[in-house]
Amino acid sequence: MAKLRTEIDKGLNPKTKPSSSVKCFTTYVQDLPSGEENGKFLALDLGGTNFRVLLITLNGRHFDMQSKIYVIPQDVMVGTSKNLFNHIAECLADFTTEHKVSKDNLPLGFTFSFPLKQEGLSRGILQRWTKGFNCPEAIGEDVVELLREAIHSHGNLHIDIMAILNDTTGTLMSCAWKNHNTKIGVILGTGTNACYVEKIENVIDFDGDKSKPIVLINTEWGAFGDNGELDFIRTQFDKEVDSHSINPGSQIHEKLISGMYLGEIVRLLLVKFISENLILEGKLNEQIQQRGTVPSEFLSVVESDKRGCFKECKKALAKIGYTQVSDEDCNSIRFVCECVSRRAAHLASAALATLINKMGYSSLTIGVDGSLYRYHPHFHDLMVQKISQLIDDKIMNVNLMLSEDGSGRGAALVAASLY
Repeated sequence: MAKLRTEIDKGLNPKTKPSSSVKCFTTYVQDLPSGEENGKFLALDLGGTNFRVLLITLNGRHFDMQSKIYVIPQDVMVGTSKNLFNHIAECLADFTTEHKVSKDNLPLGFTFSFPLKQEGLSRGILQRWTKGFNCPEAIGEDVVELLREAIHSHGNLHIDIMAILNDTTGTLMSCAWKNHNTKIGVILGTGTNACYVEKIENVIDFDGDKSKPIVLINTEWGAFGDNGELDFIRTQFDKEVDSHSINPGSQIHEKLISGMYLGEIVRLLLVKFISENLILEGKLNEQIQQRGTVPSEFLSVVESDKRGCFKECKKALAKIGYTQVSDEDCNSIRFVCECVSRRAAHLASAALATLINKMGYSSLTIGVDGSLYRYHPHFHDLMVQKISQLIDDKIMNVNLMLSEDGSGRGAALVAASLY
């Protein structure tokens, strides 16, 4: 926590930002939702192998949402940026035609869940790709402009891009629409990141509207540890996961916490214990020796069994080729999963407690989204318990609230606040 706080403080100061692993990008979002937002808005949510287009109608406390999921083919994920954004524009055209709004010039909020240096509400410079994407020529470019060009060259689309935001910002906004006490948005899914409410005076050389007291800060905390700050926690298994990843040496914090990596950490541990003849009769099958064969859902499934019952565990093991498994093996394998899950939940909790203590509100809500938090049977409880142990005594009340569609509704709310 002390190391993370140091990096955050460095990230908030332009002089020390370059040397900080936690960049603390300004989002330029300074107005939390009032609950009075009205109108029709589009939202585009790009953050993984699928992306969504949404049509959201806001009317005070009511909202209606229609959405469609589109797949990004593997060759587009690692091709040219032109191909990627043309593909997105094509899908936008399909969706707006289907919903009969292609000529309405609707305002759009663009949730873009990759590290961005924002230079304004509708200008964001891509810092690097994560989560398996790699379109090199987009790095250093304004992704709003890339999308605008693709929309323009499509010729049949009339859309006004109002804002680009990170999924953490969307999560915070979406939860704040329901609960005005929301001060943090956190993602615990394929990746991990958080944004929080910061006082303007703590953002050195802030170049936005200084008449407003706050601004949301996108920490990009997944990169914490990239300067060695987490070496005292990392194991040989973490180092192996990192060395075989698409971005070795980057996103070290994320690789200890997020869904993209937990299954692989468990797989490496199981391979070690099988090789040492401690589980599964020492039989290493072909499947478990291949990288990526144990998905992170494996942990959720194995840990969902009631104590002493191994029905789900045996099903999960059958999927990776182990059909004859003793209860004792299941017990050991569950223990391995619990160790990996607990460490992830505790690290996420320590990072959240660092933000909570920094902000100093006596009561607050944290908006949480992401498949790991949503589907893991114990993640929420592990976090509630650990956060309560790590926050300052003066903080009386912290709630974790599951976000309902942050990256969709949150994007529409940011667009609405500007419209």
